[in-house]
Amino acid sequence: MNTPETRAVEDRYARRDRHADAQRYSLYANAAALQAQQERLRALARLWRAHGWADLVGRPLLEVGCGSGGNLLDLLRLGATPEQLTGIELLPERARAARTVLPESVRILAGDACAAPITDASQQAVLAFTVFSSLLDPGYRRQFAHTLWRWVAPGGGVLVYDFVVNNPHNPDVRKLPLDELRALFPEARLHSRRLTLAPPVARRLPARLIGPASLLLHPLRTHRLTWAVKPR
Repeated sequence: MNTPETRAVEDRYARRDRHADAQRYSLYANAAALQAQQERLRALARLWRAHGWADLVGRPLLEVGCGSGGNLLDLLRLGATPEQLTGIELLPERARAARTVLPESVRILAGDACAAPITDASQQAVLAFTVFSSLLDPGYRRQFAHTLWRWVAPGGGVLVYDFVVNNPHNPDVRKLPLDELRALFPEARLHSRRLTLAPPVARRLPARLIGPASLLLHPLRTHRLTWAVKPR
């Protein structure tokens, strides 16, 4: 499937990539990016442990918009089973990059998620990290959410990490407030928390102060991690 919105997303990412600063997103070179990633992983693990998951072994887990595979690598480090991991990526070059860094037993699919051959109720968790904010068409956002919800088994959930504020310097993304998440997943029980100190602020701080500042400056957290659980 190649819809007007997926074509628009491809165009927006191509334009963004032409002007991207690789150092800005490097976990090695950018202390703010590393802090955000570590904070997100800790929050993810806390949510799933509170959900009753002692470990990730044998759990079918899927990420939509997996990019070059960074989050899937993190799931492997947390103990996920490679044969139970799936990544879906719209942009072919990013899907190829993911394929080069992940074990062969991790399944990588390229193309529109809404057309992906995923069996209904087959996944215990579906991850969508900064994906909804890249979908500017409200109708496609609803279709995308419905698709992810179909894939989740009862007792599992959709894990969303995304912007809760608009970026005045990036018109290609739109915030995903908690009220909209409730509307997109009306049957879900939501467990949510604000994360990620505003990157322009974090990048100006010494590395040792980014974590404490994120705790103290709660209103300046720009993202939300939400675990939307499907009733059993």
